[in-house]
Amino acid sequence: MTIVDIVRKFKISIALVLSFVVLENISWIIEPTFFGTLLDALIDRFYDKEKVNYVLPLLIWVFIYLLNVSGGALHRYFNGKVYAKVYADTATNVITYSRKKGFPTSTVFARADLAKEYIVFLKERLPELLWQLFATFGAIIALFFYDWRIAALAVLVIVPIAWINNIYRKSVVSLQRSLHDKREDQYGIIESGDPATIREYFYNMVQPQSQIAKWSSIDFLVIKVLLMFIFIGVLFIAVDVDRFSTGKIYAIVSYIWTFIASTDYIPGLMESATAVRELNSRLKEEKI
Repeated sequence: MTIVDIVRKFKISIALVLSFVVLENISWIIEPTFFGTLLDALIDRFYDKEKVNYVLPLLIWVFIYLLNVSGGALHRYFNGKVYAKVYADTATNVITYSRKKGFPTSTVFARADLAKEYIVFLKERLPELLWQLFATFGAIIALFFYDWRIAALAVLVIVPIAWINNIYRKSVVSLQRSLHDKREDQYGIIESGDPATIREYFYNMVQPQSQIAKWSSIDFLVIKVLLMFIFIGVLFIAVDVDRFSTGKIYAIVSYIWTFIASTDYIPGLMESATAVRELNSRLKEEKI
């Protein structure tokens, strides 16, 4: 059984959950623009004493904000219902077919436990991936409307980020395979009851986990250093602020932070995606 099999079987339920994720993300991405417009209207009305209608911008912003809250609430509600059912079905199938193939009990339980990584990917990592796509490309598109130079800086940074992430993926895949191999032996090792064997087993898992953590930290460090150049570029571009209102400056800063914050998910996403890819090759014979 692969993640493609799971998605095909539960495509309607998963699509429902992801539709609320998309609603939450879209409303979050466009919110700074409308809040900036509201901010300018309030400043013009209360500080510059101009007769500006701030009620309409306020109502629009409240509507978008409530869309974001509704999407987030519904996404979290259906997340628990849908993926609990998906795991129950997946674990049942993995156990049933592993039994038919004659695997020992320890391996059967280990594979059922490994199948949780599919659920973690669908339940947590896939929404994070959608958020990263919306945050990254949505922020870049929005920045183009304010200042093309800031948007161009963000685009230039994406290329080396993609390159370092590809190196991370290739480096971690063998480590994930080693972890999965060891986890398949876990129940048998525990059943043996030998303290020395159990101790050796768990300490042997430290090395691949430490290596994964090392690559994750390198990935994080390189990405954050690259993002520093965006900050430096924005500092020089921000000198030319005469044509920016307070609301526009707020929106620009919000989109920059959105773009930067989206990169925090990259190491975890890459690790989870690599684990799922290795798990696919391990369980691909377990068809529904």
